[in-house]
Amino acid sequence: MIAIEIRQPGDPDVLVPVERPRPEPGSGEVLIKVAAAGVNRPDVMQRQGRYPPPPGAPDIPGLEVAGTIAAIGPDVSGRRLGEDVCALVSGGGYAEYCVAPAPQCLPVPRGMDFAAAAALPETCFTVWTNVFERGRLAAGESILVHGGSSGIGTTAIQIARARGSRVFATAGSAVKCAACEQLGAERAINYREADFVAAVRDLTGGRGVDVVLDMVGGDYFARNIDALAVEGRLVEIATQRGTKAELVIPTIMQRRLTITGSTLRPRSVPEKGAIARAVHANVWPLLESGAVKPVVFRTFPLARAADAHRLLESSEHIGKLVLITS
Repeated sequence: MIAIEIRQPGDPDVLVPVERPRPEPGSGEVLIKVAAAGVNRPDVMQRQGRYPPPPGAPDIPGLEVAGTIAAIGPDVSGRRLGEDVCALVSGGGYAEYCVAPAPQCLPVPRGMDFAAAAALPETCFTVWTNVFERGRLAAGESILVHGGSSGIGTTAIQIARARGSRVFATAGSAVKCAACEQLGAERAINYREADFVAAVRDLTGGRGVDVVLDMVGGDYFARNIDALAVEGRLVEIATQRGTKAELVIPTIMQRRLTITGSTLRPRSVPEKGAIARAVHANVWPLLESGAVKPVVFRTFPLARAADAHRLLESSEHIGKLVLITS
């Protein structure tokens, strides 16, 4: 099979197509003939040598795929040959074939093509477990989504709005802010021009928001705390602007705040399988009804993975980038 190899840590040009043996599914696994694979920021970090795959994961990048089940390993139930699925994987997605744990596979939503389906697993798993399980966002509550035009952001905005929450977002241009509002954000704040803390305070009558979903970190931490309402929850999922921040403990105590966060890739198959079941029960109906739609900005042939990484790093996109195998 053709796969994309990281020749050495570096810029996008280190991503090169190579021939690799077709993998075989082990116990509890299926082999997927990949039609499309999502491109994500952790792939960029792995390419740069800053995010090595967990033990046992392939060195090939790619955390989500969509395609057809081509083989089934021992001890797998509920999956069948020829079934169209999308799956969250720990690596190996940038290839013509990819092994996936069966519990992490979900059926391609009705009426959806493979490119759109490949944009679902990483974002839907991340948003569900962080916003709704850890952040406990409920109908009638409010959320501030940082990076609203990203794959995670566009997904979080839509699901939160569809489930009855008020949604605010930040983005870095007027075009991206408009896209966030078209997807369901009540107001998108251009963080280059306005203070998001003041904006959300004004929009909520001084109360603040119930949940902040943050992928920025660093100096955003204290500002996120200021943007929260009493009993608010700050959920951290990435640290694009730094891993350290100052924690003002009395503020957290006095306003009864919760600070949480998670990573997804290192979690066990049973944990990811539980998230998959929750996503299937709660998010798939929204996808199949059209209330939530994956936002695919552009597709690239698999061999042009380097071009996809260049675009991702430019931050000029809105939504997801996807590789197509044929």
